[in-house]
Amino acid sequence: MLENLPASLPSGDVIQTWVLPALLGLGLAAASGLRIFIPMLMAALAAKFHLFGIELNESMAWMTSNTAIAALGLATVLEVVADKIPLLDNALHAVGIIARPIAGAIVAGSMFAGLDPTAAAVAGIIVGAPTALAFGAAQGGTRAASTATTGGMANPFLSFFEDLLSIGTVLLAFIMPVLIPVALLLIFWGVWKVYHRWQRGRANAIEPAR
Repeated sequence: MLENLPASLPSGDVIQTWVLPALLGLGLAAASGLRIFIPMLMAALAAKFHLFGIELNESMAWMTSNTAIAALGLATVLEVVADKIPLLDNALHAVGIIARPIAGAIVAGSMFAGLDPTAAAVAGIIVGAPTALAFGAAQGGTRAASTATTGGMANPFLSFFEDLLSIGTVLLAFIMPVLIPVALLLIFWGVWKVYHRWQRGRANAIEPAR
């Protein structure tokens, strides 16, 4: 199929080496901004069982070992559960400020299977770190709005939605990576709408007090 692309489009080698890995990395890094370990676990499983044509960079081959998958699985369970427990979720988000960009860079870099390890690591940092940081910040904004408006009562439900969103984003990246930019824009638009509505509601609540 790639050899039939118009001459104006990038060659197949460029698409396979740079474009598709960048789109995959973008999707997985965005998911890392919501959950640190879910994207890494899903990428490791996909590569190990040859699903969706996923291959990891040679420097990330350790992720497909049984030990690494078991560790990632345990970390995923602990993260998902802890995020639904008051106080623990706040501590998790504080750690995530640093951990999510790192995880985003690692999982994004692992998608550049056709590059040497150094180039893949640099590409992962460029694509993954800022994306994970941005989505982590967006998550923090929605959590702040939820805490302010519901006293934190809605946070566990919001956390469950974030679990599904993280998994769904990874699956979309695996199945239709070309749709990832559109999907991420829609997610940001939704977060902005929620935050804007919270700000407007807060302003309306303060106004009568004056």
